[in-house]
Amino acid sequence: MKELLKRLWQDEEGQDLTEYALLLVLISLVAVAAMGILGSEVSNAFSNAAKNLATS
Repeated sequence: MKELLKRLWQDEEGQDLTEYALLLVLISLVAVAAMGILGSEVSNAFSNAAKNLATS
């Protein structure tokens, strides 16, 4: 059992895949946050444009 754990600790084959997966998750979280902020800003811009057209 001790030898198996030592071998698993030293094995680095899946390390790259894990790093890429974590990077993908981080990029996805940033993209979702940016979409939320940009979505509300775009909505506000269109609302203001519609109000200005209605009052003109």
